[in-house]
Amino acid sequence: MVTTVQPVFTTIDHGRTSDAVVRQIESLILEGVLRDGDRLPGERDLAASMNVSRPVLREALKALEARGLIVARQGGGNYVADVVGEVFSAPMRELIAAHPKATADYLEYRREIEAITAEMAARRSTSADRQMIASIIQRMEEVHAAGDFDAEAEIDVEFHNAVGECAHNFILLHSLRSCYRLLSDGVFQSRAKLYHLRGAREALLAQHRSIAGAILAGDAAAAREAAMAHIDFIIQATAESERADDWQRVAQLRLQHRLQGRTPSAPEALSPGLGGEADGE
Repeated sequence: MVTTVQPVFTTIDHGRTSDAVVRQIESLILEGVLRDGDRLPGERDLAASMNVSRPVLREALKALEARGLIVARQGGGNYVADVVGEVFSAPMRELIAAHPKATADYLEYRREIEAITAEMAARRSTSADRQMIASIIQRMEEVHAAGDFDAEAEIDVEFHNAVGECAHNFILLHSLRSCYRLLSDGVFQSRAKLYHLRGAREALLAQHRSIAGAILAGDAAAAREAAMAHIDFIIQATAESERADDWQRVAQLRLQHRLQGRTPSAPEALSPGLGGEADGE
């Protein structure tokens, strides 16, 4: 979904050159303020916000486009490019999706990196960060109460992205976004399947509350522990979901076999030499 960026651009007081404009927009992308698909304000408004001339702004936008950081759409403005992109090539993505071990490795990676991220977020989050986390948790509770699985899956990823932002580490932030790209693209098992496990939705909400609560309280150790417990639950729930899918597959095959009459009844299974009458003839 494309969102319009709120005013986040600051006045350039000295050296009003295109390079200064480029550096400010680059920083906003690197810091995660501007995300993939975000629309930049129109030229008039953006030039006014940064206190530069429109020719200087156009030169900066062309430089950013040439570097693949923004995309200009004919008659539709300028947008932040897909700077995260695909982590793996299409053949590798297909290979990963076909092998269960890849899912295990993915979750193992997430367990460690999200533990570090939550710990750093608890230590480094600002008042604005904490307000953002609290707002996301509130919306998460609302969609949970509404029973909207798709919305729950979407806000789940948003929550983890927000925790990454609160850690205030560029490399960690963009590594996490790359990690979640694989999840949102459906390379691994859909989170929606987990929601159908008994008690899973309630457990996931409680875990997100625990992570958020620790971050809001500034408790780094509790945040790390809560993040690891969350992924441990997902690992267990994923295994249960896959096992349930296998049970369903086997049960369906058995049912189909019986409905097709492939299993003979007991009398039909007897050979002519075992029935009694054949012996008397």
